[in-house]
Amino acid sequence: MKKKLYLKPFIIPVVYSILVVGLIISIFISVQSSKDNDNNTYVSSTILDENIPVINTTNPETLVSKPYNNEGITIGRNYYDYKDTEEEQKKSIVYHEGIYLQNTGVDYVLNDIFEVISILDGEVMEVEEEELLGKSVTIKHNNNVISVYQSLSEITVQKGDKVTQGQVIGKSGTCNLGSDLGNHLHFELTIDGQIVDPENYYGKNEKELKTETNTEQNIEQNTNQN
Repeated sequence: MKKKLYLKPFIIPVVYSILVVGLIISIFISVQSSKDNDNNTYVSSTILDENIPVINTTNPETLVSKPYNNEGITIGRNYYDYKDTEEEQKKSIVYHEGIYLQNTGVDYVLNDIFEVISILDGEVMEVEEEELLGKSVTIKHNNNVISVYQSLSEITVQKGDKVTQGQVIGKSGTCNLGSDLGNHLHFELTIDGQIVDPENYYGKNEKELKTETNTEQNIEQNTNQN
């Protein structure tokens, strides 16, 4: 005859207790894992949010500055503008070895050598020295804007350098093409491939540069067509 097996009275509560503890531990691990995942997502989002203004450092409201900061500087020779009067155009002609040339920039003069600064943030495209134009620096800025600084006696940047607005890139000097002006800076400004009069763009932001340049191009195209 088989004997019947009987569980002792204290075994059942112990089993239940073990199951309950296991269930509580399982729930705790699941909740903690969920919190960890939430924290990872939150931190990642915060880092990206903080990086956005660092990457996008260009300020569309940055105004174009003059290529110098000395108040005593004057214009020795103007930019040649086909829309100017005949008298004004005479002031924009370069005479060199029997040849008359239209001035493609503005010549700023001062008896003493003065510092030359970048008009906007940008990158140095070229650093050159020529017999006719002297030492020169070409800087590329945003929105197809290029500035050229010629007739320098000294250059403090190299090709590939990143420069900031107002940074000194060299000093004024002399060159054969503008020898009649003495110490000066020959400055040129190109926007969207078109050489423009720099004096019309100082104090303007990048959006205005685009708008005004496009307007000038339309006027010139209409004039040529007529």
